[in-house]
Amino acid sequence: MNIESPHKAIDLTSAIAEGDIRCLLMVLVHMTGDERWLEPPYLPKRDIRLIPDPEAGVPREIQDEIRAAVVKLFADGTPKPVITDPGEELLLKMMRACLGENVSPEYAPLMREEMGFVPRETRWTKRPSDQQLAEQHVLIVGAGVCAIALAVALGHVGIPYTIVEKNQELGGTWWINRYPGCGVDTPNHSYSYSFGPGNAWTRYFCQREELHGYLVKVANEYGIRKHLRVNTELTSSHWDEGKRRWISTLRTENGEETFESAALVSAIGQLNDPSRARFRGEEDFKGTILHSALWSDDIKLDGKHVAVIGTGATSMQLVPAIADRIASVTIYQRSAQWARPVKGYADPISEGARWLLAHLPFYVQWYRFNMFWRYGDGLLPFLRKDPAWPHPERAVNKGNDRHRQELTDFIRSELKDRPDLIEKCVPTYPPYGKRILLDNNWFKTLTRPNVELVTEAIHHFEQSGIVTADGKHRSADTIVVATGFKVTEMAARLNISGRDGKDLREAWGNDNPTAFLGLTVPGFPNFFCMLGPNSGPAHGGSVIFQSECQSRYISACLAAMIEHDVAAIDLRKEVLDDYVQKVDAEHEAMIWTHPGMSTYYRNSSGRVFSAMPWRFVDYWRMTHDPDLRQYKLTKA
Repeated sequence: MNIESPHKAIDLTSAIAEGDIRCLLMVLVHMTGDERWLEPPYLPKRDIRLIPDPEAGVPREIQDEIRAAVVKLFADGTPKPVITDPGEELLLKMMRACLGENVSPEYAPLMREEMGFVPRETRWTKRPSDQQLAEQHVLIVGAGVCAIALAVALGHVGIPYTIVEKNQELGGTWWINRYPGCGVDTPNHSYSYSFGPGNAWTRYFCQREELHGYLVKVANEYGIRKHLRVNTELTSSHWDEGKRRWISTLRTENGEETFESAALVSAIGQLNDPSRARFRGEEDFKGTILHSALWSDDIKLDGKHVAVIGTGATSMQLVPAIADRIASVTIYQRSAQWARPVKGYADPISEGARWLLAHLPFYVQWYRFNMFWRYGDGLLPFLRKDPAWPHPERAVNKGNDRHRQELTDFIRSELKDRPDLIEKCVPTYPPYGKRILLDNNWFKTLTRPNVELVTEAIHHFEQSGIVTADGKHRSADTIVVATGFKVTEMAARLNISGRDGKDLREAWGNDNPTAFLGLTVPGFPNFFCMLGPNSGPAHGGSVIFQSECQSRYISACLAAMIEHDVAAIDLRKEVLDDYVQKVDAEHEAMIWTHPGMSTYYRNSSGRVFSAMPWRFVDYWRMTHDPDLRQYKLTKA
């Protein structure tokens, strides 16, 4: 049987031959209702790699039987499935069989929702009138991943909203960042929304252009553009106690205007405001200096001498992407970074596999589940401090130490012909203590003859380049400053003032932003900050998952307010204090408070303010159904 794809006719047998055995087994269960596919001899072997072996450790003859059964099932078209929603008990059995490991029961309700077997969106007890809905207009600031998720959630319940975006197009991070090599470090099928439309990804880890195209596709599918105002910047917003509304000032192409809304949402996240390190003498430099997040399409690097300051995620993507077409690149490193090898990182997804993901019923849900799990909570136990571990200077527990050895062996193997680089490249802090990076041929690139890694501190800039503390001058035509973002500011930079004129910047003083569930702050009624303090995924996962959890919480809060005739909700201070105490206590037991390193997850006092300490399943549960008793309520 031949199947027409957008590109060419695909033979069904050939397509199935490229499928992942784990997902094909789950398809068979859904379509036939036969649970024998969840028993030996069909069971996959456990595989902890991010991109697992599609053969799943199953013997060849058993693979052939599984694939033949799927081909036979779909040979004459698509039959009606016997099981659409497996329910929690069967789903748990299916997840355990699919992964070859003992998945905890609490993941069943989460994944039942995440895989679309039951709806995630908020639902009305009794739908309000159109007039009631019209009075609850929401202003969303920023048009990136979070705003799109929230717009879809609000659209489901009919709550009106407006998104303002200071740039000329939606996409947030994926519109702004366009340096060479820019892309995701989370698998696409995890870094995507649980709701449609699907996407025909060309790679397992896509580049920036493809991801931005996906966000545009989702926005168009859900009619978000008619609610979007680009080239429109929020310059200030204050809570009007008399009106019980947010009064915002917007800077537009036609001047300033005032905008009133029942709720205000910051959807700008944490990594939105570039932190441009400054250096003595940079005004004397005759070439181009730019922050990596401010890249423009007219920057030409071919044949030039380039300096890159910083060795974080951006550099690890940028340098390998440009090294073969420039005269030289000098990388200035403050501290070494752990980088994780991922087999298949740059591989294309085959035509047959793409067809299966787009057309075979239930296949994409289970493939996406695999990616969610592999980049999810599995790592977290290895990041917990073991008080009895005898070598806390190099790792936080035995498993973490094993990861350290594996990653060290990888670095040594990559740099075996350059022993001078090994000492520079093996970090001294425990793996995963900072954001873990993915190797994109980074270490191999460092061995190129036109690449130099410098660990001496930068002393000053001169007209033609950079001088380090040892007095050595290195020439540069272009200097790329890849030194991250002003993470502590988050929504505080939006000039927001709440009850009694309380300023959010003041409330979050001393580089110490705090928010209940990373979302709400006492004294700021009807205000939500998405991806706010202590809600950033640090042990894996995807900000898209976080954005969907938070969108569910926000839409549920607003729906409950309408149903219970509440004009304003204001978080009780004791609720935040209790939550922060629990967050800090949890972090004390986690790797991110290890004393042997600095990380943007911590503020100047050493408190972890950015990263979330919880499992994803815990955060999903915490944000699923808001408890308005945690808020002071003002009746309408």
